[in-house]
This record gives sequence, C-alpha cells and structure tokens, in this order.
Amino acid sequence: MRKLASLEPRIALPKGWSRIVRGAILQALALAHFVMTYVRGWCSESPLRRVRLTCACERLRSEVASLREEIRIKDARLAQIPAANRPHYPPTERLAILALKAARGWNLAQTAERFLVVPATVTSWLERVDEDGPDALVQTPTPVNRFPDFVREIVRGLKASFPSVGSLRIANLLARAGLHLARTTVRRLLKARAGRPLPELPAASAMGGELRLSPAERKIISRHPNHTWLIDLTTVPTVAGFWVPWIPFSFVQRWPFCWWVVTVIDHFSRDVLAHAEFGKEPTAAEVCGVLDDGVKRAGRAPKYTITDQGVQFRDEYRAWCRRHGVRPRFGAVGKYGSIALIERFMKTLKDEGLRRVVVPFAYPDVAAEVDAIIDWYNRFRPHMGLWGATPNEIYYRRRPARDGPRYEVRAHYPTRRRDKLRAKKGTRVVLCLGHHEGRPHLPIVRLRAAA
Repeated sequence: MRKLASLEPRIALPKGWSRIVRGAILQALALAHFVMTYVRGWCSESPLRRVRLTCACERLRSEVASLREEIRIKDARLAQIPAANRPHYPPTERLAILALKAARGWNLAQTAERFLVVPATVTSWLERVDEDGPDALVQTPTPVNRFPDFVREIVRGLKASFPSVGSLRIANLLARAGLHLARTTVRRLLKARAGRPLPELPAASAMGGELRLSPAERKIISRHPNHTWLIDLTTVPTVAGFWVPWIPFSFVQRWPFCWWVVTVIDHFSRDVLAHAEFGKEPTAAEVCGVLDDGVKRAGRAPKYTITDQGVQFRDEYRAWCRRHGVRPRFGAVGKYGSIALIERFMKTLKDEGLRRVVVPFAYPDVAAEVDAIIDWYNRFRPHMGLWGATPNEIYYRRRPARDGPRYEVRAHYPTRRRDKLRAKKGTRVVLCLGHHEGRPHLPIVRLRAAA
C-alpha cells in the first residue's frame, strides 16, 4: 500500500491559490444566501401555517445572529480604546442601561461587561437613582460646559482695551494666562455684546512635535532654530513725515522724515535675533554688521539666509556669507511667500507698535522704542503661526505657557487625572492687565484667583 501511495501523481497548487480560495468561499456564501432566500420565499408563501411559522422563526434567528455579530464588531473596536479615554454615556442612556439591567436580570458584572464599563460605575448610577430618583440621571441643574459670567467680562475687557485684537489673539492670550477658551467661544461672547458678526480671521497653523508651516510658506524649510534667517529693511516715518515724506522731498527717505530699520528673524521660531535703526538707507556693510550681531547672540551662523534682491544684498553681502559658510537665497520678485514672514513682522512692528506712539526724532529714543516692541514681541505676544506660543519659547525650546497648569472656571466640567489645575474647579479669576515697560500699547495678560 505504501508503494502504491508513493506512485500516486502529485498535483501542484496554482499560484495565488489563497486568493482563489477566498474568492471561492465568497462565491459559496453568495450561493448559499441565494438558496436560503429562495427557500424562505417559498416557505413564506406556503399554504401550510406551520411552514410559514417555521420560516418566520428561522428569519428572526438569522436576524438575531446578524445583530449579535454587528454588536461584537462594534464592541471590539471600542474595547481597543483605554477605559479612561472612552466617551461617557449621557444621562438618558445611563437610565436606559439601568432599565435594561432590571428587565434582563443582569448583575453588576454582567451589565458592566456588556456596556464596557466597570461595576463601580453602574453602582454609582444606582446610588444616584436611589437617592434622587430618575431625574438625577436625566437632568442636570446647569450645563457643565457653560462658562461663568465673569469670563464674558474678561473677554469684553480685553476687547475694549485693545479693539484691534481679534478673537484668536484673545484666546491665545488667555490660554497663556491659564484660561483656555476656543476661538469660537470668544467670538460668541463678543457677538453677544456687539450684536453683529465679527470678521473672519485666518486660522493658525497647527504645531505638533515639529513646526508645521502654512501653505504659503511650505517652500521654506526650517528644521530647527538658526537653520534659516530672514533679513529685510523697512522705513518708519516720524511725526514730521505724517507717514509719508513731504513734497518736494518725496524721494528723500531719511531722517528727519523717517528711520530705517533692519531686522533679522529666525524662520523656525519667528524670533527677532537682531535689529538696528539708521537715519538713512543702510549700506551693505551696515547690514552685515547687523548680521554679525545676530551671529553673536545665536552663537553660530545660519545655514541659509533669505533676502530680497536689494542693493544691500550683493557682492559685500555674498562675501560675508562665504566667510561664515552661509548659503544665501533670494526671494522671487513679485511672488508671495518668499519673505512673507518677515514682511508680516514689519506690519506688526508698525501697526501694533510704532503707529500707537509718536515716533521720536532722537536716535536713543527711537532705538529704545523699537527695543521695547521687539522684546515684547519675542517674550509675550502669542504667535498664531506657532499655535499660541511665543517666539522665545520656540527658539529656546521652552514649554509654552499655554501648556502649563490652567484654571477650570466651570465647577462641574469633567477633568482627567493627568490634567493640572492652578486652583480647584469653579474658582473665580480676575483679569490683571499689565503693560511692558509701561507702554499701554504692549499688553501683558495675567489672571489670578479672586480672594
């Protein structure tokens, strides 16, 4: 027999046989479904009542089996989430679970297993029903996510003090102080007072483990601080210029009509590394001197520099780059995004800083004013492109203030164990509005617990 068995021909399986087998199984299941449907259709129209009842029972059994499989698949997906992160059952569903427990005669362990909770949770639901009745689970005295009225007053106070500040900036300022509000919440609180919709603001770029740039800036890659620097020049008219040089000196952009400001910004962190003020258009040597100040502060030269194609960024500037091992890059003429980040800083310097004061004529005074604005910009002003962090926090790799302990002013709002609060829930906070170096146009927002 062994000899005959060894002489039997062996047939090799075809390539891809597992795919063919799976296809055959699906075809067999489809054929079985067709047969069952045909048989049930014949039985449901049978003149015999017993056959019709048997068909109905079989159909119900099949439906129950399908529903159980559907529930098993959904429970398996929910069970993969850690118990602390699973969504909570709302009060109405908690009451329905207790009613189903009583109807089916389940104990605590069976109820907890079927609804993916712990027995202690079911016990707490039963205690609330026994003490306060069914309304304890169905109704709540106040919405847990509703902010107290003093939060509205804090938001209104910030908007009244700084009318040009938008809803996203207010949300970032309060988050740094410990009170976390969504941008839509701030907008709703402001709209309730103003009675008219606020203008839409561009959304901030998200920042996770690494810096994510907005679509307009994706062509510039910065992987760490001092990887790429941006350099640009701008004019700051004095009071004598009324923001434009007088005629017939309309082409004379120099002191006493305006000051020239040279700025060096780190692209990754938006931190202003160096700056200088000049009475007339600076030369290439003076721009290189500002770059030397930036290298001295950073402790190293960048890998890339990006500038426009002005006369200051030619032979002498390129020689400076060769000496420091820097690769100069130049923005495309008429293309948005090349040096848009530093141009946006120039707008902030003028709109939020120098246009709120009388630009002085004396060099020490204008230098002190620009120093104060840039120091406030680096240390205290939340940047939308950094998800509410400040340039100094990103440049020095510090923990952003908005990620620290916070105030939870809603007394009944659920919190997790890992959440760190500055005070107990429901604490009333008071707005403490300070000013950087005594300048009213440079706000520093802080909150403290009311006595």
